[in-house]
Amino acid sequence: MNPTGGAEPARTAVVTAVEDTSPGTPTADAPTADPTPAGGGRTGARITAAWRGRRWPVDLAVVVGYLLAAGYVTGRLWLNPDHTTRAGNDQMLFEWMLARAAHAVTHLENPLYSSALNAPDGVNLMANTSVLGLGLPLTPVTLLFGSHTTFLLAIVGSLAGTAAAWYLFLSRRLVRSRFAACVGGLLCGFAPGMISQATGHLHMISQFLVPAILALVFTPATDRVLRRGVLLGPLVAYQVFLGEEVLVFLVLACGLFTVGYAGASPTAVRRLGPAFLGRLGTGALVAGVLLAYPLWFQFLGPGHYRGLPFDPGAYALDVGSFTSSARQSLTGHDSVPGLLSPNPTEENSFFGLPLLVLCAVVVLWLWRRPAVKALAVGVLVFATLSLGDEIRLDGRLTGLTGPYRLVADLPLLDLAVPARFPLVCLPMLAVLLALATDEVFRRGPATRTDGLPVRLLWTGALVAVALPVAPLPLRTVPAWPVPEFVATGEWRSWVPPGRTLVPVPPTRGAEATAGMYWSARTGLAFTAPGGYFIGPTTPDDRQARWGAPDRPTAVLLDGVAFTGQVPPIGDEQRRQAIEDLRHWRAAVVVQGGLHRGGPVKETVDLLLGPGQMISGAWVWDVRDRVP
Repeated sequence: MNPTGGAEPARTAVVTAVEDTSPGTPTADAPTADPTPAGGGRTGARITAAWRGRRWPVDLAVVVGYLLAAGYVTGRLWLNPDHTTRAGNDQMLFEWMLARAAHAVTHLENPLYSSALNAPDGVNLMANTSVLGLGLPLTPVTLLFGSHTTFLLAIVGSLAGTAAAWYLFLSRRLVRSRFAACVGGLLCGFAPGMISQATGHLHMISQFLVPAILALVFTPATDRVLRRGVLLGPLVAYQVFLGEEVLVFLVLACGLFTVGYAGASPTAVRRLGPAFLGRLGTGALVAGVLLAYPLWFQFLGPGHYRGLPFDPGAYALDVGSFTSSARQSLTGHDSVPGLLSPNPTEENSFFGLPLLVLCAVVVLWLWRRPAVKALAVGVLVFATLSLGDEIRLDGRLTGLTGPYRLVADLPLLDLAVPARFPLVCLPMLAVLLALATDEVFRRGPATRTDGLPVRLLWTGALVAVALPVAPLPLRTVPAWPVPEFVATGEWRSWVPPGRTLVPVPPTRGAEATAGMYWSARTGLAFTAPGGYFIGPTTPDDRQARWGAPDRPTAVLLDGVAFTGQVPPIGDEQRRQAIEDLRHWRAAVVVQGGLHRGGPVKETVDLLLGPGQMISGAWVWDVRDRVP
């Protein structure tokens, strides 16, 4: 990835472009490692072409290796399509978002909004994690193979793509050693935090544009400012449609790195600053033009909301998590991570003690480099912010105020989940390891310590660091199958145009995502109330909440699904059920598999009369009672 074009330069971009080193100290900029002859000319061009010809098979092998690793991580889901990840609701959400993107393409609908969920109000998809940057280009896959295959392909592409993008960035811009770049890419794409997020958060693992953005932002070139700024704008805009939260973290990381680098090397910043600011200004202007309507729709369009439906500060990490192993790591287990992180999808800080110790050694070794100082400061800042308002140690509150409390009300930070800040640390640690590995490998195999090659010792250290946090295949759990009544389209003879299919429970509770799941697996064939999304509390109250506004019947059925207890049902409950069904424009009520399906079915019978078992589902026809 060399946006400046031309022959392969010395590794001068981003963090090593303006390193302050003493005379004779080898750096990533040292021209002595460049195989291109100084004289240039036709001979030099031929040698350069030959060198590049030898290089691409290595690049291809690395990328294929990343793809195989991502396939291994998702292997159980490929082999068991009737299973979901342990964060099943999140998988159902993203399967639906991917199916909705394909539906928008084939029906020429607005991709930023949908009325297929949360009937009759609909959902503002721009204000949710709609991952349109994945769903729209993967439309052919969704149409041919379904939302499940697209979801898995998105995970594979995001993990392997993020790793490959960082590998290309590192190998083209920061280090000469392909092995060093491969190590850095591997950590960026497959660290415990990324695997944890892969259980259900596509928007957090879609980071493959981040290195390209960084390459344009921090290029050392001071020419072509307008051109590079114009290229930066579309990349930033596209990242919005992959995951806005990743972009927010990127902005924070770039800002902190710039401040840290300015403090370490003010001379270089003064030299590069004008072009740097020019690229940022141009990129922001272009991105603003491209995102004007989508952002207006997100913040002022139908279904918009204010704030978040949860307290971000409640999602913080334990100090002990940084030296522990995550559930999905080779040396991990269930008991410890459950005490040190908010939930299985947020085990972002489980780096393990060996990795932290090795990175500390790297920082001490390469401390003279301004970039290393800035990276070290960034890791410390974002790691401490992840501890939340009050610091915990091994599951217990210490009474110490966390630094997050000092910045929790600042713009951008007020919407960030503290537990995700360690995801910013990942590429910083990866760059540190890549720089150190490159330094070791450029010293040559003849350099020895205690009779052993330095390269061998360093490679052994990397293996010792990587093995404890090596990923395991994502864990899966069985999912209730889509009832044949829904999957085969038999419902169509029961639901006229303009009416809805109401799943049970309808809109509230852990199992109220069934309708969303059925909708995704059938290509959004029907309209349903409810769903797993963020929307306003009411049309008049724009404060954010999870899911649809409460209706009495939905609350009642959720309680039965949760407790298994059938409540007293009288005329008032029956009248309210019909009123709620009218609000949802219901034609048919359908119950598929539920953990406490018996009591739920009995309750619906008491509300609507006896249901019919049709093709694997209990069905209540309410067309005559809901005009």
